[in-house]
Amino acid sequence: MHLTHLSLADFRSYGSLDLALGPGAITFVGSNGQGKTNLVEAIGYVATLASHRVSGDAPLVREGAARAIVRARIVRGDRAALVELEIVPGRANRARLNRAPVARTRDVLGLLCVVLFAPEDLALVKGDPAGRRQFLDSLLVARVPRMAAVLADYDRVVRQRSTLLRTAGAARRSGGRGDLRTLEVWDGYLASHGAELLAARLALVESLRPAVAAAYTAVAGENSPATLEYRSSVPLADGDNGDHHDDDGGGAGPGGGLGAGAAVVPDRAALAEAIHAAIDAARPREIERGMTLVGPHRDDLLLSISGRQARGYASHGESWSLALALRLASFDLLRADDREPVLLLDDVFAELDTRRRSRLAELVAPAEQVLVTAAVESDVPAELAGTRYVVTESEVRRAG
Repeated sequence: MHLTHLSLADFRSYGSLDLALGPGAITFVGSNGQGKTNLVEAIGYVATLASHRVSGDAPLVREGAARAIVRARIVRGDRAALVELEIVPGRANRARLNRAPVARTRDVLGLLCVVLFAPEDLALVKGDPAGRRQFLDSLLVARVPRMAAVLADYDRVVRQRSTLLRTAGAARRSGGRGDLRTLEVWDGYLASHGAELLAARLALVESLRPAVAAAYTAVAGENSPATLEYRSSVPLADGDNGDHHDDDGGGAGPGGGLGAGAAVVPDRAALAEAIHAAIDAARPREIERGMTLVGPHRDDLLLSISGRQARGYASHGESWSLALALRLASFDLLRADDREPVLLLDDVFAELDTRRRSRLAELVAPAEQVLVTAAVESDVPAELAGTRYVVTESEVRRAG
């Protein structure tokens, strides 16, 4: 899979851009603030319908413009597809496939598959649980595009149920009873949709474990084992349900983990039953706090090196190696699914020492297409020299 053409209209700093691309390594070189990352962001948006930099779409539209257009021509084997996205802040975005409108924007998911390496990846190791949940969910959708609908349904249930809890809690604090007659219905939705998402995440973590361990050894050049543990807000294989102390919906307590040695993923029926039981146990606290405290939106992915949690103990170099290992493992899983992804390396080499630069370049060079951005050309290893473009004030010209 590779891109053969990228066209932008009023996207970020680009009023207009038409860029021909090809397989192999392609490097975009330019000083900071010239528009390199905007190119990577646009390509990532075609693949995921989301930005890796901002949570909303409004910043993606050039100042003074009403909408942005992103077009990408994608080739996979002997088949080609043209994807067009119209981004309109405050309104539903629209998509076209091969010039024809699609019923839902998410119907274009899966046509382009990317793995993005970016400076923000350090937050996968050092940051809050929300980033690690997003990492898992984005990879789920890349592997199985229908999971986008599962995620959307689950998020809708959590919002509706939390609204009901918040309203009832406020009424009770004011001396009323609070209307919770429909809560059991939402409990059922939360359990069923949550079980489907949780089962998919658990299976994904099982697949990621050996891939992350191998990638970490390859990048770090040492045999310190890197391990993953899915920590759930619902009791799974061991212990009692953990308590939460963060109000932003991130992080699970200490009791519901599936550790690195776990080999069996519970089926959906068992997971739904476990979620229902956890909901019943948490109901008084949920009403008091006016929020849904149980479910995959409260879970975390714990990352460890040599048995110690990376978030608290890993050095800067170890954290970078682990972040890179997560992306490389994603690349390996997608290739195993026969979904050769386009690799996007956004100013990553500036963050790495010479040894890690070389190891990363060796590992990604065999990919069908690798797009690299760099402020300094010498930061890019020779293995990824390829075709070079210079980016200046959102104008892209081929070097040489």
